[in-house]
Amino acid sequence: MKAVIQRVASAKVEVDGELVGSCGHGLLILLGVAVGDTEEDLDRMLQKILKLRIFEDENGKMNRSVQDINGEMLVVSQFTLLANYKHGNRPDYMGAAAPAEANRLYEQFVERASASLCHVGHGQFGADMQVSLVNDGPVTIVMESDVLRPTTKA
Repeated sequence: MKAVIQRVASAKVEVDGELVGSCGHGLLILLGVAVGDTEEDLDRMLQKILKLRIFEDENGKMNRSVQDINGEMLVVSQFTLLANYKHGNRPDYMGAAAPAEANRLYEQFVERASASLCHVGHGQFGADMQVSLVNDGPVTIVMESDVLRPTTKA
């Protein structure tokens, strides 16, 4: 699983000119589900995102999480985050999970995030979406679930 996390003043996603999801001050999450991703990966990633201290406190230090500020979230599925661009100039997306599995994990991510935040908007899986945002900072972090997996000692 790969996520691009952007701290935003606001964000929205439209499909065919119609607003399908939005958020105010908080996080825009572009989420790509990879082959082999599990619910455990999803949970680890979501918990890390919810606790990332990337919002400023009263002293101007990034010391607060989206939960601390009662922030909102917009989650947009984006399989192109799994692009393999090593060979040639046309990326392949063989590392992206099959649509049914990717949608299942995407919907679970949205559902579980909704249990932790006051508002979680989302895009429309598989649609041609137009995403607009007002980046705050800017603060942008790329997170990969395999980095968050527990290491085993030999």
